[in-house]
Amino acid sequence: MMRGNAPIVVLSQKTKRESGYHVQMGNITAAKTIADVIRTSLGPRAMLKMLMDPMGGIVMTNDGNAILREITVKHPAAKSMIDIARTQDEETGDGTTSVIVLAGEMMAVSQTFLQQNIHPTVIIQAYRQALDDMIDLAETKFSKTIDPKNRDEVAVVVRSCLGTKMMSKWMHLAVSIAIKAVETVSIVRFDHREIDLKRYCRVEKIPGGTIEDSRVITGVVLNKDVTHAKMKRRIENPRIVLLDCSLEYKKGESQTSLEIIKEDDMTKILEQEEEAIRRQCDDIIRVKPDLVFTEKGISDLAQHFLLKAGITAIRRLKKTDNNRLARVCGARIVHDTTDLREDDVGTRAELFEITKIADEYYTYVTSPQSSACTIVLRGPSKDVINEVERNLQDALNVVRNVMLNPRVVPGGGALEMALSYELNENSKQIEGVKQFAYKQLATALEVIPRTLIQNCGGSTIRQITALRAKHNADERNWMWGVDGKTGDLVDMDKVNIWDPLSVRLQVLKTAVETTVLLLRIDDIVSGTKKSDGGDGPVAEMPQ
Repeated sequence: MMRGNAPIVVLSQKTKRESGYHVQMGNITAAKTIADVIRTSLGPRAMLKMLMDPMGGIVMTNDGNAILREITVKHPAAKSMIDIARTQDEETGDGTTSVIVLAGEMMAVSQTFLQQNIHPTVIIQAYRQALDDMIDLAETKFSKTIDPKNRDEVAVVVRSCLGTKMMSKWMHLAVSIAIKAVETVSIVRFDHREIDLKRYCRVEKIPGGTIEDSRVITGVVLNKDVTHAKMKRRIENPRIVLLDCSLEYKKGESQTSLEIIKEDDMTKILEQEEEAIRRQCDDIIRVKPDLVFTEKGISDLAQHFLLKAGITAIRRLKKTDNNRLARVCGARIVHDTTDLREDDVGTRAELFEITKIADEYYTYVTSPQSSACTIVLRGPSKDVINEVERNLQDALNVVRNVMLNPRVVPGGGALEMALSYELNENSKQIEGVKQFAYKQLATALEVIPRTLIQNCGGSTIRQITALRAKHNADERNWMWGVDGKTGDLVDMDKVNIWDPLSVRLQVLKTAVETTVLLLRIDDIVSGTKKSDGGDGPVAEMPQ
């Protein structure tokens, strides 16, 4: 807005503003760039990325979320793309690379319509309609149900997930670890299956040995030793007490001053301290435990009293470890020793043992009926163990997804190709401009099989055309996809490559929702830092 010849400044002079077509093109370019970064990390022939973190550490991985987590980006749309990889990882644990590649391609195909001045709302309506159709088709037409109690059927799905990872060489070991760990932490409550991997399944990484030495311990493994050298390091069927309080003399909350006038005063203070600790230890000794774990400290005096009573003590546990111990041995965590009762003592643990591995001491508390577990990972170096852990986390999540929702869809891009064919057929019933956007989304789905062929070094155009023809020729060919190792076209049912339905649906939902979100942005206002110096561009009101 002009008054005379002087412009009226509305936004701060430090503020930068972009709007309209340029913003949309910038968002599309940012999305495509992020997708291009991890495009080569899709499938069994995926390339590894070597990343250096700010602390100078090196990360080598082909896990989409792990790669993007280490990348620092400036563009807000690129940050949104990185966020969806994290969301996908948290929701389903797998499909992080697929969701980025698919979202990038969906953004890319919308560029043509924006260049032709088609309103973003029209494109968004078409995309939302296509998403609803894809979900319906995937659930009703292109999926099958497996028996989650049948270990062989679950193992097939886990093998499909691990086939794209570094751990594919130790496939049998990884599959058995993942299935055993999930079965251990799985509990049924009120006809509802609960699988809390985050709280009750912990990975303990111990460098040294070989990957074949990795195993699942039905119990808890802690990198801890006893507080006193003379305490027992092996107890069978131990009685366990878990505490959330310190066995030390309580110090003043704020600054405390103490005036000592004569020698007897000092003796009285020490006696008082000893008496307070003795009372705490007597409370514990009264319930006759063999083992005491506490999240806080244990003083030398308390160690002395407990040792005299033949009790082993371990201190400074993490809260999460204490919770898992409670689940293993059936003990209740007590916040004050005066509250200790007989039914707070855990008796379900079968063995307590401390072993020395390399230079470290590890505490094992095991029980065959445990509903918490620890996966002990061994390997030649920290980098290898970290990558194995990332692969195993994906496998654990896949097993959990199959246990909770035992429906699977064909992998190798077969589902995307089948959906692409169906959407192309459905587009003939849609009228107006929306038809073209709907059809372009169907084309965007082909990016998954196309990328798998590219990463194998195959002939992309020839193979994609052949796969498209295969799906068009007969509706019963919906299981045909790409063999990620050779780039050949195969029936996924014959090569046993299946993905959990929940993972693929989440990929489709997240990719479409992100594309819709970015297409609705037509203005970016960013405040520049003061250290930049000088006045920023002046935003004027239109005349």
